Amino acid sequence: MINTYDILETIRMIQDECLDVRTTTMGISLIDCGDTDIDKSCQKIYDKICKKAERLVEVGEGIEKEYGIPIINKRVSVTPISLMLGISGGDPVKYALTLEKAAQTIGVNFIGGYSALVQKGFAAGDLELINSIPEALAQTEHLCSSVNIGTTKAGINMDAVRIMGQKIKEAAELTKDDNCIAAGKLVVFCNAPEDNPFMAGAFHGISEPDCVINVGVSGPGVVRSAVSKYPDYSINEIAELIKKTAFKVTRMGQLVGTLASDRLGVPFGIVDLSLAPTPAVGDSVAHILEEMGLESCGAAGTTACLALLNDAVKKGGVMASSSVGGLSGAFIPVSEDAGMIDAARSGALTIEKLEAMTAVCSVGLDMIVVPGNTSSDVISGIIADEAAIGMVNGKTTAVRIIPAIGKDVGDELEFGGLLGSGPVMKVNTSSPAKFISRGGKIPAPLHSLKN
Repeated sequence: MINTYDILETIRMIQDECLDVRTTTMGISLIDCGDTDIDKSCQKIYDKICKKAERLVEVGEGIEKEYGIPIINKRVSVTPISLMLGISGGDPVKYALTLEKAAQTIGVNFIGGYSALVQKGFAAGDLELINSIPEALAQTEHLCSSVNIGTTKAGINMDAVRIMGQKIKEAAELTKDDNCIAAGKLVVFCNAPEDNPFMAGAFHGISEPDCVINVGVSGPGVVRSAVSKYPDYSINEIAELIKKTAFKVTRMGQLVGTLASDRLGVPFGIVDLSLAPTPAVGDSVAHILEEMGLESCGAAGTTACLALLNDAVKKGGVMASSSVGGLSGAFIPVSEDAGMIDAARSGALTIEKLEAMTAVCSVGLDMIVVPGNTSSDVISGIIADEAAIGMVNGKTTAVRIIPAIGKDVGDELEFGGLLGSGPVMKVNTSSPAKFISRGGKIPAPLHSLKN
């Protein structure tokens, strides 16, 4: 039963602590849009997206006004486009432009699914789509792309790792006059979830229903505020406090998802209860870790604090929703988190420390800006390291790295909005080129044989 205190507390969280629903994302299956004629396939895709999602923004805005809950983004994710390309052949960029046109028509912030799943090798359409990613992202504003190069069950496709290092560099080069933004819309995954509502990695998995609503909540500011009020709490008391706070935050996401599902007439999928930060003051995961007792994010103890936070968020959130999915935990995107930005600028937070943190966070090396002269082999090596963490630990890891063309350590890229600003971070430039060029596959770990 909801009482007056709960209502007032939620209002305070929204007004003073940056509580929001980060996204309502409609997942749309394109399986019935396949055609051997690429132009016909593109038309079917455009028509279906516009029909299914024509009221997505309207409904989201209505819920915002009626309940006073900020819904920052309204998004669409679709079936990996490499599957469509495998049927039709042709120029993959036609699909990219179709998705961009649909996104503009329905008014969403982003559309995800210019994607390929190549953990076990390349099927028809996969390589063609991957090779087109830089051009597709450079020619579009709302399109996001992802490639899954490994899983715990399949191992890591090192041929795909090598290619993705090259494609990230190409994407940055093509948009060097626009803060290399194309690389910021491209994610390389290990163990990618099929129901992730967050961009840039969202796609609609083939095991998902024809159409579904997934919700991503966010409340780093709420958690930070709660922790700051109890400076003398023990570690286990802090964990309990975060669990209770995550429960309250997730209940709001459950409410929004249920309302959106009812009003749009599509099934409600999952709540992704990730703590997704923004550059806004008071909305930082790094600041939560510092409230726990660190002088700065990146200090010794940072990984332990993040592990505590991530676990407590999951335990509290899972009790508050009928179905939790996606990534669910704590994000650490450097450019999108005010505390991470400050820590990176001061040198307290390094890429090596971030890599250690990814073993216990929700995603991985996210929105990392590196010098523009970083080689594609080094980028591939970073991807391989991150994928290995995900593969061995049976968790999602990802790399969203941005080579800042023409810039070096100490410079910054200014993305604006939720993407914030990225300080260029120092990279170990010792070359992994021979390892990357070997190709082949890193076998799945022994514990993948659970059957």
